[in-house]
Amino acid sequence: MIGGEPGAELREQVLIVQGEVSATNVLPLRSQGEALIASAKSDLVVDLQGLESAHSVVLSMLLCWHRLASERGFSLSFRGANEGLLSLAALSNLEDWLQSRP
Repeated sequence: MIGGEPGAELREQVLIVQGEVSATNVLPLRSQGEALIASAKSDLVVDLQGLESAHSVVLSMLLCWHRLASERGFSLSFRGANEGLLSLAALSNLEDWLQSRP
């Protein structure tokens, strides 16, 4: 999905995020992810390998997803964050959080 609309799907406790995320299209993706997280029964891994962007709205969305999972009594861990997203996370002291492993 090169330059495509962002999307998320849940496969065997892995939330796969793909596409180009921006300030103009992040809200539908956030809602989609929240619905998938709400349907989960245990800890999830968020796979960010297919994410084509590194934008502060992505970090905000991930923090919202993390909060929702915590409210539901389970955790999220992350894998596959690109260098741009890791650099943004480092500016907010979130790099270790974003590199959490299951």
